[in-house]
Amino acid sequence: MADQLPASPALRIESVAERTGLTKRTIRYYEEIGLLSPSGRSDGGFRLFSEEDVTRLERIVALKNSAGLSLAEVAELLDAESVRERIRERFFASDDPAEKRAMLAQSHAVLTRQLALIERKRMALDALAAEYEERLQRIAHLAAELADPADPAVEATAKARR
Repeated sequence: MADQLPASPALRIESVAERTGLTKRTIRYYEEIGLLSPSGRSDGGFRLFSEEDVTRLERIVALKNSAGLSLAEVAELLDAESVRERIRERFFASDDPAEKRAMLAQSHAVLTRQLALIERKRMALDALAAEYEERLQRIAHLAAELADPADPAVEATAKARR
């Protein structure tokens, strides 16, 4: 018997691949390494994905591609988000102020670790950008040294710098 799925229609891997622009192999790989888990299987054994699964996959892609995170870093951030979600659920289910303060401290610690990971990535990108800016400045300096003063383009560039 197939696993129970939420009320939204279950999607097979082909539909998920089409929606996300990923290959079926990539989706299977994300499953193999624990980044994604289909919500169920059909009677024929096909992977079935919920809208939540697709949202998680889109989040993985965004973190990997847009933020430039490695899959290990993506896993770390997503694990932390899951921890924060469990803390959030417990927080709203509790009436004990002391318990809620402890949960807020836990959530703060988790968010601090997530931010530290993002800051490390940003610092690495900032260092790389500075390296390339320095290279551009060296090229501009060399070009200025080699410029032909009779060239109208050199005169226009020199005026633009003033």
